Amino acid sequence: MMQTWFESKVKYSKVSQTGKEQMVTESFLLDAVSYTDAETRIIRKMQEMVKGGEFQIVDIKKSKIAEVFPFENGEWWFKATVNLVTVDEDAGKEKKMRTYYLLMADDIKEALQRLEESLEFLVIPYVVSAMAVSTIVDVFPYEASESQIPSGYVPLDEESRKDNPIFTDGKNPFDEEAEETSPEENQIEENSDDPQEPESSVE
Repeated sequence: MMQTWFESKVKYSKVSQTGKEQMVTESFLLDAVSYTDAETRIIRKMQEMVKGGEFQIVDIKKSKIAEVFPFENGEWWFKATVNLVTVDEDAGKEKKMRTYYLLMADDIKEALQRLEESLEFLVIPYVVSAMAVSTIVDVFPYEASESQIPSGYVPLDEESRKDNPIFTDGKNPFDEEAEETSPEENQIEENSDDPQEPESSVE
């Protein structure tokens, strides 16, 4: 499934390196399926980070980031602008498609090295046109444990254990090619040998 990244700006009180609290507005990147899902997830994340403090969701928008390359260590998130070079066969000219990647590194030199390693899967030429420290301070990838079931719905494994006229014991009865007839039905068919009276014809 293709990831959809959302960028959320949050205003909250943060303790600075000097030990003083100050209001800051920071950007976070998170993987979500919709704006509602993104808002729900960033609220939960901020509740964990702020620990009872107040915060305000300033903005949520879809990000142009195509893919995130996280690493175990790195002080900054770097945003790389990459031009993928393709050939327009009809026009006979090169065509460049701009793509953005986010990766973690300590400096630009390391960021370029890690970007090259991360793009080894590409089979087409590319040109790195820009690399800069991103305003993103943290990235929250998708976590299955955070998915919530809407109210009124029951998980499939529980639903399958109920007597359901359509799906019983997790099986669809309509998938069976033929249903076996019961012994009672066979007995009725065997005993129904009474010949039918012919229809009377009127000359």
